[in-house]
Amino acid sequence: MSESSVTKRFLRYIALDTQSEEEKEQIPSTEKQRTLAGLLAEELKAMGAVDVTVSPQSYVYGVIPATTEKKLPAVGFIAHMDTSPDASGSGVKARIVTGYDGGDICLNEKQNLVLSPKDFSSLRHYIGQDLIVTDGTTLLGADDKAGVAEIMTMAEYFLTHKEIPHGKICIGFTPDEEVGRGADGFDVKFFGADVAYTVDGGALGELEYENFNAASGKVVIHGRGVHPGSAKNVMKNAALIAMEFHQMLPAAQNPMYTEGYEGFFHLTDIKGDVVETRMNYIIRDHDRERFEEKKVLFTHIGEFLNKKYEKGTMEITVRDSYYNMQEKVEPHFYLIDIAKASMEKLGILPKVVPIRGGTDGARLSYMGLPCPNLCTGGENFHGIHEYVCVQSMEKVVNLLTEIVKEFARDPVEK
Repeated sequence: MSESSVTKRFLRYIALDTQSEEEKEQIPSTEKQRTLAGLLAEELKAMGAVDVTVSPQSYVYGVIPATTEKKLPAVGFIAHMDTSPDASGSGVKARIVTGYDGGDICLNEKQNLVLSPKDFSSLRHYIGQDLIVTDGTTLLGADDKAGVAEIMTMAEYFLTHKEIPHGKICIGFTPDEEVGRGADGFDVKFFGADVAYTVDGGALGELEYENFNAASGKVVIHGRGVHPGSAKNVMKNAALIAMEFHQMLPAAQNPMYTEGYEGFFHLTDIKGDVVETRMNYIIRDHDRERFEEKKVLFTHIGEFLNKKYEKGTMEITVRDSYYNMQEKVEPHFYLIDIAKASMEKLGILPKVVPIRGGTDGARLSYMGLPCPNLCTGGENFHGIHEYVCVQSMEKVVNLLTEIVKEFARDPVEK
């Protein structure tokens, strides 16, 4: 199989480790993200994009000038450059499985790692197609380098086909989306778009304008360590109190047991011992009222345990990350209509679904830039079983170009 333009780009981008880090407050949280930012800027300049800029925080901006005098909204496309801290992104060894036959895919023979339809039923949708997978030691990086590659390939198309009439197209790439800070330094005014799409979704056809309300919850437990032989009425085991805290959260509101619009408390990591234990959670719900109730419950459990074990035992910090973009996108529902019409024209079945997660678009929508989310063609994000379908990526490129053409055909009120 000869590699398509979007595939070549994708493989080039995933070779760069751009993993972000939760605990670092600066943007970008990791210096290695700057490498991809610089590469993308140089590629945009080489294509002929204008106003290409890399901000001090490694936000990449570029413009494809309008080719028509018709008054059209400036439409933006945005993807994030970083990959998740949940799995290593260093030294990605990708390979293309051509003509997938529907069986198990051996990722790593030495480690006996397979990608199996028994565990991941989505594979059954890709029989006969070409899949890019890892060697089982890292994530792939389709979240969101597939989106980056698709936007860049779309950009190249319009910059080499200036005879096609279209309005101003704004390109943006962000750092640190995976740690909830992708929009922190995004300059909406400088970006220059009236409306935009993030290209950060999953399977082909997904179209999303609803997402979780999201918060992070941090728990620090201060214990008291003494020799276990003389511990009665003296020891305060921080690790055991951590277990107690977690067990007081609703068992059914665990992501393992939720779907659709159902929210959850998710323990992402725990570290500690008798003297001190730290836990990090993400708190999610599509409904704003239930979201607020979850945050109250989280802090109330900490207050209860402080009364039980003495004041200062528990430190609870809850910080909002983003909110459901539905209320900001619905007044601009033509964005969804245009995306759906473009999919249908290309023979892609639109699947309007709520995001069980978030995108930069959620934050940007509240910053004045209505920004629903489009698919990338990737599956199983944030882990070693991540994969992306080559044909899906190619169709997403076509989708992005068709959306731009739809904006040019049917001007809409901003």
